Amino acid sequence: MRIRSLLTVAGAVAALALPALPASAADTPVLTTGSAGGTPVAVGDTLTASLAGGTAATFYSSATGTSGLRCTSSQFTATVTGNPSAPGTATESVTAHTFDAASCTSNVVGVLGVSGITVDNLPYSATVTSAGALDVTPQPGSTVQTTVKLRTLLGTVTCVYQGPGLSGSADNTDNSIAFVNQHFTKISGSSLCFSNAYFSAKYAPVTSGGAAVYVN
Repeated sequence: MRIRSLLTVAGAVAALALPALPASAADTPVLTTGSAGGTPVAVGDTLTASLAGGTAATFYSSATGTSGLRCTSSQFTATVTGNPSAPGTATESVTAHTFDAASCTSNVVGVLGVSGITVDNLPYSATVTSAGALDVTPQPGSTVQTTVKLRTLLGTVTCVYQGPGLSGSADNTDNSIAFVNQHFTKISGSSLCFSNAYFSAKYAPVTSGGAAVYVN
């Protein structure tokens, strides 16, 4: 019995001397800051990003053309509503998506400039998976909608575009999110408003509290 007791005490001492094991992958949430597997992003935290340096957000009349609008200043803001363990899907509420009209130009014949671009029907819901797939959808019964105001020789023309949502991707290389040729259809506006709008943009870096956000 004494030998068994000594072995038990020795085992307990050895266990205390072992270093703590690292957290398992299941303890890492989908969204972290600082690094992959870094500090968890908390529910309620705000995510923001502007256009990646040297890039522009574009609204072109076709998926392969270059006729339309180009803006060099745009920003989005979202609130994290869910951040489960990876692999999984984080959820967000997109509360703002803005374009600085002063940074926008148009090469559409008859259009002198851009007076404003407004993203309507906010907030939108967003999801991002551990694989980096990003989806933005409107509230039930609503649509993703953008109102564009153009200056022309005949005055201001208002163009309204709608779509079912946006699909993009997140990339840890530069902490970016990107959208390519997301299709919107004109629901109102003059002939100067092209019938289809294809939206492309890259936002980077996505940050929370000033720290870069990673997807796990």
